[in-house]
Order: sequence, then C-alpha cells, then structure tokens
Amino acid sequence: WDEITRLSDMKPFAGLRQHVAANEEGWKKIYDSEEPDETPFPDKWHDALTEFQKMVLIRCLRPDKITPCVQNFVRNNLGPVYVEPPPFDLPGSYADSSNITPLIFVLSPGADPLAALMKFADDQGFGGAKMASLSLGQGQGPIAMKLLESAIKMGTWVVLQNCHLSVSWMPTLEKVCADLLPDTTHSDFRLWLTSYPSPAFPIPILQNGVKMTNEPPKGLKMNLVRSYLADPICDSEFFTSCKQPAAFKKLLFGLCFFHATVQERRQFGPLGWNIPYEFNETDLRISVQQLHMFLNQYEELPIDAVSYLTGECNYGGRVTDGHDRRVIIGILENYYNHSIVNDNDYKFSDSGKYFAPKDGEYDSYLEYIKSLPILAKPEVFNMHANADITKDQKETNMLFDSILLTEGTGGGGGSGDKDEMLEEVSAGIIAKLPKSFDTEAALRKYPTAYKQSMNTVLVQEMGRFNVLLDCVRASLINLQKAIKGLVVMSQELEEVSAAVINGKIPELWMGNSYPSLKPLGSYVNDLIQRLTFLSDWYDEGVPNVFWLSGFYFTQAFITGVKQNYARKYTIPIDTLTFDYEVMPEDLDTSSPPEDGAFVNGLYVDGQGGVEKRTPSRSRYPKSCSTRCR
Repeated sequence: WDEITRLSDMKPFAGLRQHVAANEEGWKKIYDSEEPDETPFPDKWHDALTEFQKMVLIRCLRPDKITPCVQNFVRNNLGPVYVEPPPFDLPGSYADSSNITPLIFVLSPGADPLAALMKFADDQGFGGAKMASLSLGQGQGPIAMKLLESAIKMGTWVVLQNCHLSVSWMPTLEKVCADLLPDTTHSDFRLWLTSYPSPAFPIPILQNGVKMTNEPPKGLKMNLVRSYLADPICDSEFFTSCKQPAAFKKLLFGLCFFHATVQERRQFGPLGWNIPYEFNETDLRISVQQLHMFLNQYEELPIDAVSYLTGECNYGGRVTDGHDRRVIIGILENYYNHSIVNDNDYKFSDSGKYFAPKDGEYDSYLEYIKSLPILAKPEVFNMHANADITKDQKETNMLFDSILLTEGTGGGGGSGDKDEMLEEVSAGIIAKLPKSFDTEAALRKYPTAYKQSMNTVLVQEMGRFNVLLDCVRASLINLQKAIKGLVVMSQELEEVSAAVINGKIPELWMGNSYPSLKPLGSYVNDLIQRLTFLSDWYDEGVPNVFWLSGFYFTQAFITGVKQNYARKYTIPIDTLTFDYEVMPEDLDTSSPPEDGAFVNGLYVDGQGGVEKRTPSRSRYPKSCSTRCR
C-alpha cells in the first residue's frame, strides 16, 4: 500500500490510491490472478497506462510476477530472440577460434560441456589420442605444462578443466597464452578451458579468448527437450535397439522427467532441497545407459536395480543431507515403477497433463514435450501453489539486484535530487533511533544471578545492539557531513549512500547487525521494535513472553533458558534438550510458566493451522508462512 501511495504522486498514476480504495474487488482480481500481466486493469487504467507503466503497477501489486512481465515487454518491443536462450553452437565457436585463441567454457551449476566437446572432437577427427584432457588442481600444473608443450608442436587439442581450482597456476597459463605465436604454433592446435566465474582467472585470456556458456535449460519443458536432444537419447540406433522397447521408452521418459524435476526443485530454494545440489547431464547419461543395459540383460523389469543405481548412486551420490536423500528416493519412485509401464492412464501429477506417452517413434516424444506448458505449476513437483511465490520473488530480487549493478556510482549532473533525498532519509532514520542503552545501569538493576540467567542475556543483548546503533548513527551523521562537503566522501560512505538510495541495508551496517533480508525501511522499523522490546524488559522486568526472533543472538537466550532449568533441578546442562508445544490463542500469559519459557515470533513454513489441538491444513493463497503463538 505504501508503494501504491507513492506511485499515486506520479502524474500518470494520479488518483490511483483513491481508485484502489474504492474498487477493492476489481484490483483484488489482479492480486489473486496467476497471470496478473494478462488480467485487464479495472476501468480506465487498462487503456490509460502504457505497457511499461502497467509493469510498474504490477511491481507494486505482485512483485513476484515481475519477471514474466519483463520477458513479455522485451519480447514485444525487441523481439523473442532476446528472451529465448540460443542453442549451444560449438561448431560456430570453433570456427571463430584460431591456434593462438583459447576457447573458454564458463561453467554453471547443472551443465557439463565435456561430453559435447568430446563428441565434437570425434566429428572433427581429434578424438582419442589427439585430445588430452586434464582436471586442474593441486600439483597438476607441471603435467598441464607438458601437455601444452607437446600439443603446440604436434597440433593436438588440450582441455584444461576447472581452472578456478588452480589459482596459483593461472599466471603461468596467462604467460603461455601470451607467448603463443601463429608462426611457432601448429595450425591445428586448440586450447579449451573450463572454469566457474572466478576473480583469479586471467583477464587477458578472457579478453582474447572465445567465451561460451551452456547453462542448464530453465523450466521443466525446456529441460525435457534438452534431454531428448542430447547424446545418447538422440541416437536413433540407441533409442530403438533395446530388447524391451515399450518398457524402455516409458522408463526413459520417466527418467528424463525425474532429471528435470530434481533440477527444477533447486529454483524453490530450501523448499526444494536443503542443499542446492549440482545434478548435471552426466548423471542422466549414465542412468540412461544403465537402464538400456539392464533391460537388455533381464527379461523381467529390474525396477529395484535401476532405482538403486539411479537414486542411491548416480544422483544420490551427490546428496549429503539425510532428508534430501529420502526426498530424491521418493521422487524417483513416481517415475521408476511398474505402473508407468503397464498402466496407460498413469499420470505424474494431479492435473493429468504430465504422463509417459505411449510407445512410439522418437519424434512423437519430442512433439508431446513441445505440447507441454512453458511454465510448470508447483503441483508437478508435489508442492503447494504458494511455493511459486518464494521462487518468483527470488527471481525478482535477482533481476532488480542485477539491474542496480549496472547503475554507476560516480557523480554527475542531476545529483542534487539524490543529495536532498539522502539528507531527508538519513535525518528521518537518525530521528527514529533511541539513545544507546546504559549497560552499566542495566547491570546494577539486573546483576548476575545464579538462578536467573536472563539478567545476563539482557545486558549482553544491550551491548550488542549498542554497537549496531553506534554504527548506524555514526555512518548517517558522516554521510550528512559528506553531502555538505564537511568530510571526505570515502568509499565506505559511498557504499552507504548507494544502499540508502536503493532502499537496501548498507554492508557497513550488516557487519555489525543481526541477519536480515528486509529492505531498508522495514529493517529500520524492525530494529526500533527490537530496541523497544529490550527497553520494556529493562523498565518493566523480565517479560512473561519472550519475542524469540527479536534477539540479536538467539542462542544466548536459548542457553539461558536451559541454564535456569539445569540449576533449578541440578541437572547437567549438556543432557537437556527442548520440547515444543504450540499454545492456544486464549492462553493466560499473566505469569511465566513453571519451567521453560513462553515465546512468540516463530513461523511455520508450509502449514496452516498451528494452534494447539487444531489439525494442520494447507496454507492460504499468497501466504508463505503461518505465525505461531
């Protein structure tokens, strides 16, 4: 609402705030829509606003859907070529290279270009002994040097993988590339390098080399297309040579769907995987070959064997978290089972849109994949519809952060408005900040006591927040002085200035702060609430209900609760663990509990009713979490 109010001050949006207040139902349709960019705006606003202005308004109403809006805007104004990833063109990149020009693969999670490179080398007649591959790391520098010296003379290819892991050898590689001359280097020689983005990678090599990247496809549909166009599935002889063709094609499609699912779940953050694993095409390729081999060797379907190899070894070998291992095995059971082969009505999701096509030619599978929706709903991944909000909001933040990186920080014409805004915002924040806590007075009022560890927790929390308060206040005061020219605008103050302009928390503050992902305005309000909580504690005594998420260092409070219990009952503290109970809304909190502590400020993700003796229910639409009492 604050953003809509500010937007109403701009000329094209004059009267917007009043119209939204008077036509709540009409605007609620856009808020609730799964495709707000395709939903008509109420009354005059649909025709009165340009496409860009509509996108600005959607930014206020549904920021999680801004990425598809930007894609449509770019597609409509610049053409589809700017939003659709181009096909990986290895022959074209090779044609642009020379014997003194290295070819560089910029790696990304989930993509492995080595298999495509080896196949291309075979096609060019440089397979086998004519191509040497080495994964760089500790002690591999001298070996790489010998390979390069030999290849430069003999005219063979050298592939040096994972350059980012051999930081100390990068200056040597830079010198080797700089010394390459057309007259002294064999015309057939090619140097291929792979590396994740790294500040240690030599800039001259990047500037002079042919750079390529092969990111994993985005979206379930594109992932399936990539899998079916990759080797060995695209090989017609391999695709048709299995002794159990119907079972192979069904299970193969299930395996590709599984591969796409486990990769796409990364987009959902911790809701998808506790740890973002780098599943790639190599995992799929090995699993496909094993499926083909086992079906040729056994007359019955070896579901258990291929499930174990795929789920526990090929993909599961990357999984380190116990819960993630259970999830990946459970997901695989949806696609590797007897029903997918024997039941033509077997579906992968409740919507019925996703299933393994009937036995057919290779092209028929590609046609079916191309008929699937571009954007897959969360139900395909066995997730609630609200999971999309988390994923889309993450994409929006990444988009805006990337755009802000392109903005220069240097001075120039028109900086007066920024200076005025900086002074206004910094003065407003300083005015809100209370005085620093008097920790010595707090220690006198709440001295260290054997049976009440909360006294120590309070004094320690006040000390931590004082450091943060001093940092925030000093940086803003110095920023005001720098704007007036009274002190030098240092790099540190420049970063604070840029963060305030962009509504973000300055890095200087975060170095002395509790973790927070809030924008600047919400962060300041949250900080004031935390300081008020401690101030009330100091004035009124130990609270009956503690705001758990309001502590700077929550572990200190948790330890204090344990310590009180351990000293009361003379029990070793390291033998204690917590038990949790969600309390009803009408709980009487006029006095503290006999043991333990009442806390609020906890949130449950992925669940609805969390009151005591209330059955769980699905989350409400647009609600990503539920607050516990």
